[in-house]
Amino acid sequence: MNAWDDNNKEKWIQFMQVNGLTIYGGGQIDGQGKIWWDYCQEDKSCPRPSQIQALSFHSCNNLRVSGLQHVNSQKNHISINGCNDVDISHLKITAPEESPNTDGIDISASNHLHIHDSFIGTGDDCVAINGFSSYINISRVLCGPGHGISIGSLGKGGAYETVEEVHVEDCTFKGTMNGARIKTWKGGRGYARKISFERIRMINAGNPIIIDQTYVNRMAAASTASGDVEISDVSYKGVIGSSTDARAVYFNCGDGAGCRNIVVEDVEMTSAVAGKQLFAVCNNAHGTSSADRSPRVPCLLP
Repeated sequence: MNAWDDNNKEKWIQFMQVNGLTIYGGGQIDGQGKIWWDYCQEDKSCPRPSQIQALSFHSCNNLRVSGLQHVNSQKNHISINGCNDVDISHLKITAPEESPNTDGIDISASNHLHIHDSFIGTGDDCVAINGFSSYINISRVLCGPGHGISIGSLGKGGAYETVEEVHVEDCTFKGTMNGARIKTWKGGRGYARKISFERIRMINAGNPIIIDQTYVNRMAAASTASGDVEISDVSYKGVIGSSTDARAVYFNCGDGAGCRNIVVEDVEMTSAVAGKQLFAVCNNAHGTSSADRSPRVPCLLP
């Protein structure tokens, strides 16, 4: 823990305002996180999990990261904040499934990112896309274990946040707690829009397709403010594989405008439990769905 005993206990390795930075090679960054995880279980005064970043890039434009291995981060493995034009590829990011808050790649306030051809298996989101991020492309990523690829959470405490133009394609989720997920806080403001998940394979994944517009985690209460982060123009096309949950599609939208222009097309999943039938659950979701696929999403049928 002495390596963190300075004036900044939130970041381990940080690059700030370095444009044209390239980091590549066959090296490994080992956070030796088990000592950290155990310490934070015992001493609640350690930095909050959401603040800690093992490898952080802030305001680094034209950034390239490739070929590295990231193992057992203290918390987040890689954090991208305030960056534009970023290419991340051929990474291997691993931590035990039970390790707390060990996001693979955490993105905020950044634009024009491409994450591709990588393996991410951790104890939290493989990729987390936070507020004020746009034009994010994720392709050929194997995710699992972990909490899937998540947009949000957005709008905590009534905050205004936006995410748009996120496109995930040709990715595999294996043994994840969630698959393709969008989560926003009740009472938040802003929007999440123009989002697509295409040619996705689920292998024994939980919550394969999920939108939760009334997200509340166990660490904080929901806002009492009215309104929702607007969710619109979201498509799921060519999602196949197996689900560990009978509820394979879950659209839990707020009581206001709900979720608009949701498209579910060529989604074909089976239960990981032999003989079990999959189903969809909707609340105030509007859009279209293929009628002859499994599970059927009757709330979106014409």
